Amino acid sequence: MDTADLGLPVDVPSTALFTDRYELTMLQAALRSGTADRRAVFEVFTRRLPEGRRYGVVGGTGRVLDAVENFRFDTAVLDFLAHHRIVDEPTLRWLADYRFTGDIWGYPEGEVYFPGSPVMRVEGSFAEAVLLETVILSILNHDSAVAAAASRMSVAAGDRPLIEMGARRTHELAAVAASRAAYVGGFASTSDLAAGFRYNIPTVGTSAHAFTLLHDTEHDAFTAQVDSLGSATTLLVDTFDVAEAVRSAVEVAGTELGAVRIDSGDLLLLAHRVRQQLDDLGAKRTRIVVTSDLDEYAIASLAAAPVDAYGVGTQLVTGSGHPTCSMVYKLVARADSDDPGAPLLPVAKKSMGAKGSVGGRKWAARRLDEDGVAEAEVVGGGAVPAELAGRELLVELVRGGEIVGREPLDAARDRHKVARAGLPLSATQLSRGEPVIPTEYPRS
Repeated sequence: MDTADLGLPVDVPSTALFTDRYELTMLQAALRSGTADRRAVFEVFTRRLPEGRRYGVVGGTGRVLDAVENFRFDTAVLDFLAHHRIVDEPTLRWLADYRFTGDIWGYPEGEVYFPGSPVMRVEGSFAEAVLLETVILSILNHDSAVAAAASRMSVAAGDRPLIEMGARRTHELAAVAASRAAYVGGFASTSDLAAGFRYNIPTVGTSAHAFTLLHDTEHDAFTAQVDSLGSATTLLVDTFDVAEAVRSAVEVAGTELGAVRIDSGDLLLLAHRVRQQLDDLGAKRTRIVVTSDLDEYAIASLAAAPVDAYGVGTQLVTGSGHPTCSMVYKLVARADSDDPGAPLLPVAKKSMGAKGSVGGRKWAARRLDEDGVAEAEVVGGGAVPAELAGRELLVELVRGGEIVGREPLDAARDRHKVARAGLPLSATQLSRGEPVIPTEYPRS
């Protein structure tokens, strides 16, 4: 059974109001002016990566497909719009029948991207496509930020598994999305049961300090946990004295104790001391899990420590200092009439600052060097050059309003590993730097 098909109470009846009011007022004006049915092309991209980041990670594509499919104006939603006079009666009638019937192409989930990469392209009538702007950006900006942070943490952790533990540090619905994005970026499991149920992500968790404090002694708490969960459980050993707790843990669970968790203090020092103590007590296969406000830099600093797994919360679900990717949704081409055969005309915003855009419907491909390593992100219009054939990055996600690009979450996770491995080695450096490859715009 695919639990993703079951839905959850966290799902909402419609995604149609996950939008800004001006999407609907633009629709009303376009309907009145006769331009609503003009064919239009919107593209999602970012003008720059977060400061110091060397690559971005596409996260949330699967959730975008769910949102587009569920973008419906039901009776309750229409009543709300009417009661607050947000749009007029003709617009309400148009919205009542809304179904996206256009096409969506995009970078597949887990792929890496760079400034200017057309991460997603939405094609359809202006009226149909403009309404999707806010919900698409909301999903991609959040999930891609978490996926990028997860990827950096995965690099820092190496072969050691990462546990997502951020549910209590963000909105309850965002926590489910963050867990999903973290899994794409390289995390192995989550503490969030909703994410496990919705997306089949492995879940983990045993006990908190409260469980220890509930009992008369730490020894009693460990005994209760082992009696219930078995000796393979993970015992939290930093409630009082770590050394005494480790001794008690092995005494209760035996040398087959699964793991101990350290959640405070000097993790580097404590990890070495606990490893030595466990070995001396004969618990040489007992693993050490560390938590406590970790980010990619803290994880990297523990690379030489005898740590077996990391639990990460706050820094992960907030994008490790960059909670958004600053992606935008811009009209890049439109027809000059509502004739289905009318040619598309490139359009672009002109700006005195750094908010300009490049007009025209675009493709993207990644050029490789002679060793098969990425050397440039090439973004252009017209025909794809022969030398880049087969290297195109956008894939079909929606065709004629029908979802065609759904895939298992593990496919996105595996894709990210391959995509990251195909970048220059400097991509994995945690130090600040420019994007690891440039974005080029060849003349068409």
